[in-house]
Order: sequence, then C-alpha cells, then structure tokens
Amino acid sequence: MSEQLLTTLTWLIPVGPLLAFFVIVLFTNRSRTLSWVIAWISIFASLIFGWIVALNVAAIDPHHLETHPTAIADSIFWLPLGNFFQGTWLKMGVAVDPLTSVMLIMVTFAVTMIFIYSVGYHNWGAPLGKILGVPNHLQEEPLLSRFFAFMSLFAGGMLLLVVADNLLLLFIGWEIMGFCSYSLIGFWYARDYHLGPDDIPHIPPRKAGIKAFMTTRIADVVMLMGIVWFYLVFGTLNFSEALSAHSLEEAVVKVGAVALGVMGLLLFTGTVGKSAQFPLHVWLPDAMEGPTPVSAVIHAAAMVSAGVYLLLRIFPLLEVGSGPAGNPAFSWVIVGIGAFTAFMAATIAVAQYDVKGVLAYSTISQLGFMIAAIGVGGYVAGVFHLITHGFFKALLFLASGSVIHGMEHGAHEVHDHHTDPQNMKYMGGLRKKMPVTFWTFFIGGMALSGLPLFTAGFWSKDEIFAEAWYAWEIGREPLGLFVLIMLAVAAFLTAFYTMRQISLTFLGKPRSPLAEHAHESNKFMTVPLVFLAIFAVIAGWAGIPEDFPIIGPVIDNNYFHHFVGATVHETMHELEQIGLVSGLAKLDFDWIPLGTSLVVALGGLLVGWLIYARRPLTEGQADPLVRPLGPLYTFLNRKWYWDELYNVLFYRPTVWVSETLFPVYIDKGLIDGTLHLIAHAFYAFGRYMKRLEELVFGDFVDWLKDVFLRFANYSRELETGKIQEYVWMSAISIAVIAAILLAINYYGPIFGWFDGWFGLFATLIN
Repeated sequence: MSEQLLTTLTWLIPVGPLLAFFVIVLFTNRSRTLSWVIAWISIFASLIFGWIVALNVAAIDPHHLETHPTAIADSIFWLPLGNFFQGTWLKMGVAVDPLTSVMLIMVTFAVTMIFIYSVGYHNWGAPLGKILGVPNHLQEEPLLSRFFAFMSLFAGGMLLLVVADNLLLLFIGWEIMGFCSYSLIGFWYARDYHLGPDDIPHIPPRKAGIKAFMTTRIADVVMLMGIVWFYLVFGTLNFSEALSAHSLEEAVVKVGAVALGVMGLLLFTGTVGKSAQFPLHVWLPDAMEGPTPVSAVIHAAAMVSAGVYLLLRIFPLLEVGSGPAGNPAFSWVIVGIGAFTAFMAATIAVAQYDVKGVLAYSTISQLGFMIAAIGVGGYVAGVFHLITHGFFKALLFLASGSVIHGMEHGAHEVHDHHTDPQNMKYMGGLRKKMPVTFWTFFIGGMALSGLPLFTAGFWSKDEIFAEAWYAWEIGREPLGLFVLIMLAVAAFLTAFYTMRQISLTFLGKPRSPLAEHAHESNKFMTVPLVFLAIFAVIAGWAGIPEDFPIIGPVIDNNYFHHFVGATVHETMHELEQIGLVSGLAKLDFDWIPLGTSLVVALGGLLVGWLIYARRPLTEGQADPLVRPLGPLYTFLNRKWYWDELYNVLFYRPTVWVSETLFPVYIDKGLIDGTLHLIAHAFYAFGRYMKRLEELVFGDFVDWLKDVFLRFANYSRELETGKIQEYVWMSAISIAVIAAILLAINYYGPIFGWFDGWFGLFATLIN
C-alpha cells in the first residue's frame, strides 16, 4: 500500500468519531437508532483504518524500523510564531511508529466492542424510559443519542492522542477525554442514593464526575507547565525531533540532565492524575457511577491508558533525566509511586463488594505495574502489559456490566428495587444462570491473575518481573528488588481477589432473589465478550521470549519485543554511546522472575479457591476474612480511609476557605469593612462640607443679601421726586464729605496712608 494512502488513512482514524459527535449533536439527536448507527459506522471506520495502518507498519522489517521507527509522518502548518512573514510555524501532525501501531490495534478493537455492547446495555428496542438522568432499568435509555455522542467524542479524543506527533496535539486529545469522562461519569445526573448501614458507599454520579474532573485538572495544570518548559528547551513539541539522541544531547548541554529529569516529572504528574496513581487515585473508583460501557472505556481503551502512553512517548527523556548524567532519584519517584499504588490498590480490592469497584482498584493496581516497569527501564514490558491489560480489563468490565444487567432483570421479576444489584453479597450461583458471562469473566479473571502459559496477562506480568529482576541482578540496584517484591505481593493479591470475585459472583447457590431470577444478557452484550475473551488469551502469544523453556525455541521469535522495542532502539543506543543512558537491555532467561510469576499467580488463585470457592458462601454468611483480619479488614474495606483523609486535609479546608474565609472574613469582613470605613469617612467629610456650604454659601449669602436688600429699601425711600429734598440731601452729603476730608487733612500723620487715595480730591476741595 502506498505511503500517501497510509498517511491519508492515519489522518482519518480519529476523524470519524469526532465527526460523529457533531453529526449526532446537531442533526440526529432526536433519533436514538440513527445516532448509534452513526456512532457504529464511525468507530468501524476507525477500526478498519487503524488496523490497515498498523498491520502495514507491522509488515516492515524490524531491523529497518530500528533505524527508521517513524514509518508514517505528516504535518500541517497550524499557528504562525513570531513574525508571520518569516515563515516560522507551529506544526500539527500525525505519526505512526511501532508503539502507535499496537495502540491502534488495541484501542480501536476494544472501543468497537464497547460500542456494540452499549446498544444492548441501554436496552435498545425495549419500551422507552420516561425519566431523564437516571437508569431506566429494562427500558431503552431516553438519552441514548447523548450517550453515543459523548462516547464518539471520547473515542475520537483517544485516537487523536495516539496518532499525534507532538505534545500539544496529544494534550488536546488528553483534555477532550477529560471533558468526556466528566460528562459520561455524570451521565445519570439526577440519580441519588438512599443508603442503609449495610449498603456499599456511593456518591451521586454528578459529584463523581466533578471529583474526576477536578482531580485530573490538578495534574493537568502541572503537566501543561512541563509542556511549556519542553518547548522552551527543545524549540519544538514534535516527539521525533525533540527526543532524538542529538536533540537530547544538546538539551543536556543547554540546561543539564537534572533539569530534564524535573521536566519529566512535571509531565509524569499528568500521568499520575490521568492514570489514577497515588496520591490522585481517588477519582477512579467513584468513576464507576457512570454506565458500565463508560467504565470500560475509561479503564481499558482510553483515559487511564493515555497516562501510561504519555510516559512511553517521553521514555528517552525520563531515562536521560535519571541516567548517569542525571539523578536516579527521578526513577525512584516514578517507581515508588507505581509500585506503592500497585500494592495499595490490590490490598483495597481484597475487601470490596462492589463488582465494578473490585475491578476499579484492580485497574489502579495494574497501572502501577506498568509505571513501575517503565521506571526501571522496562519499555517493552510496560507497552506489553498496557496492551494485554486493555483487552482483558475491557472484557472484565463489560462482563461485570452483564452481571449487573442480569441482576436487574431479577430485581424486576421479584419487584425488589432496594437491593443493590452490584453488591456481590447478593449474588452467587450465576454460573448456571449466565454461562456466557461466566466463562468470559473467568477467562478475563485468569488473564488478570496471570494464569501461567494460557493467558495474556501471564506473559506481560512475567516480562515486568524479569525487568525488575534484571535491574537488581545486573546493576545491584535496590530499585529493582523493591519493585520485584512490591509487585509480587500485589500480583499474589490480584490472583486472590480475582478468585474471590469469581466465587462470590458465580459459584455456589444464589444468595438473593435477584440472583435466583437472573438470566443471560442479550447478544449485543455477549458477542463482544466472546471476542474480547479471545484476545485476552492470544494477545500474549506475540511476546513469548525466545529462550522461554520448551515454548520459546518452538516459536523462536519474540515479535512483540523486537517490533515495539524498535520505537526507541536506535535513540537509546545512541544515547548509551554518549553516556547519557544505560540502554535497553536484552533480558536473558532467569528462573527467579518466572518462578515468582508462577508462585504468586497460582498461589493467589489457590488461596482464593480454598477460602471462597471450595465452600461457597451461603445467604447471610459473613466474609471469611472479616474475623481473622479484624480491624485490618475494616481498614481495607474503607479503602485505607483515603477519602476521609482527603476530606479532612483538602475538601473541608477548601470548603471553609470558599464558604467562610473568603465570603465572611475576607469579603464581608476585610473588603466590605474597609469599603464601609472609607464610605463612612467620606460621608462624614461630606456632611461637614455640607454644613460649611450652608454656613458660607447659604446663611452668610442670605444675610448679605438681606443687608443689601434693606439698604436698597432705605435708598428707595429717598427717591421721592421732590427737588427740595434732593438739594437738602446733597448739601448734607457735601458737608459730611468735606468734614471727613478736612479731618483727614488735619490729622494727616495719623491718617497718612489715606493721602495716596484722596490727595487729588482734597486739593480740589481746599
């Protein structure tokens, strides 16, 4: 296929879902059927285009890809910089390399299956629900058009992020998904809960959406600072240009490797928020308040996967920052957060009863696996687990939605709308009621647990253990040993809580009338489960090491390792030659990581089977872990009290600041008080000025006016019209004036100062 055609198809991959969003919102929103059909057409087009591009790149010789990893690249002039006439532009474009290819395979397929599933999940074809903003059980969702509009935008944002060739375009897709997650988590915006003492804690979907949006925004602001710094240092946001060996070497000379490490941590903060890592992990469990297909998209195909994808994209930058010229503390930060999150979330999942809540904490834990692997330099291992996890976690979430759907059917038949259909305490016995859902959930659960040899999860987790062991064995880095121990414990707990979930949900006898009357979901929901179950098994076969006992020599080609590793192979090799990184290691087979993988997976499944499956719980029976663990069980069930702690440390102070400090003390007290003081001062000044005006311009002027008026009145009386009186008054006046002038002339020394004024007149008189 020609390069030009592949380039065009790459541009079109995200266009379909993005265009579907606008078409549904503007034109077809009143037709629910036409809306989901348009959404289907758009995502099937993305699937076809994405797979064509990915498979064509996969057909390229891996040795050629090592030196030319970017197989497809194209860009357009987007924004002029500086002087327009100088021709300096910021470019926006697409690029496809091996990492992009495997992401296109996983994301497009998983999202397509979720779109198909969603039609059945929202009961298309059933009587139309009448209440907006709440689940209309067993009735067609009245806001189905809105749902598929936002789901299309969500898919378009993720695909835009995957094919982006620069950080800014990636960030645009990143923020599109942030908006969509907010909109879809709060899709049932009018839903409220009236919880009893034994019910699973829930928050309303509208609050869950706000929580997710605000938590991830904190990280995104820091990430945006990193993007700005990235541009200032490299002069470009393009991945292939900025993260080449030559560019990184120049950046080290310019700002130093430590500065690049700090830049990497700023970008990593975005991953902490988007991929729900400690301490910003608290939003993801509450994201379960959205419809189950939304949960599947967030946890498997998009959103949280984007955070890990970002780390993979900037992997050379992270390695330089923590390499020989940088500071290994940067790796410790990434590894520490990933490993601790994997362990912490796994312990919480052990004591949860929400069928989706267990999977939510499982996702947080598995993302910790990937981040820890990247932190110890396991680039291929991180990608491998990201891809396999996308398949089996999408399967598990959709299967859990099928379980909830079946329980809701049971609730409808027995007219029980108070029992929580997501609570595993009220399940049991669904293996016979819902066989397709059971077997697909079982396959997904085994993949999550890392069941040896048969599931994709085993091969990708084994790769992570091998990377951690290699870091310890070769470099004697305590980092590797720390990762191996923490992830081994987390993997053991993963296998344990997976078997616990399978047992509580499907085995034994029904523990409630809802489970007793549950039945299998429709074909729209079960067919995608079957296809995803296939990939949950076979996706790992592409990454079997050549030196793995018995199987490896037969296959004799770890295609995934060679193909995906080609993305950064040449860059890392050149950086290794100039002493900035230690390079990508070729892992030799070792029994210790393999033994660790086998023991934790089989051991966790065995312990879970002994406690929960060998003698399944009966109705009303307490969890077998409650008594032996005691307060520790409560601690785990309450999710380490993170929500309560954050409520005390952040939420309440923020509310107090926004509702009390600023409005009461700052606004009303300080600002209003100051303004009132100034107002009173000016009012008093104005009052005194008013009184002065009244005295000077009012009373005095009136008095002066009255004096002149009286004088005028007196003068008017002299105007009699009689000549005799005029002569008489003139004579008197002349006599008075003459007397005054004579006195002045006589008393000249005393009144000398009058001489200047009256000298001429006095002379004339004399």
